[in-house]
Amino acid sequence: MSTDLHIFHKTISQEDYDAAAKFLNLLYTPERVAKLVEGLKKSPVQVNKAVDILRAAELELLPIENPNVQKNLFKARKNEKMAPVVLVRGEHKLIVADGYHRICTAYYLREDVEIPFIIA
Repeated sequence: MSTDLHIFHKTISQEDYDAAAKFLNLLYTPERVAKLVEGLKKSPVQVNKAVDILRAAELELLPIENPNVQKNLFKARKNEKMAPVVLVRGEHKLIVADGYHRICTAYYLREDVEIPFIIA
């Protein structure tokens, strides 16, 4: 049985890459960020469960009351699709470069929902 709730579209926009780069600039040099973004642009869209992405990134589930989670839940109920998540393999854990709130939103809808993502 598919766990895809069809709340995500399968394409990545320049805005998603820009948001990821902005976050990654806090962790890496500009040269490293440029290489990571190029790798992300070549990455095929994959899927994995929300709960597994949270675990691999060692992130806490945001509270359902979080304003961005609430905004995304409202979008999902209106059948507005959200962007795939942007991930980077860190040295010791997975880094969510863009999409933390979307992962948490999907988890609240159903923890085993498969989320599309790209990874570098």
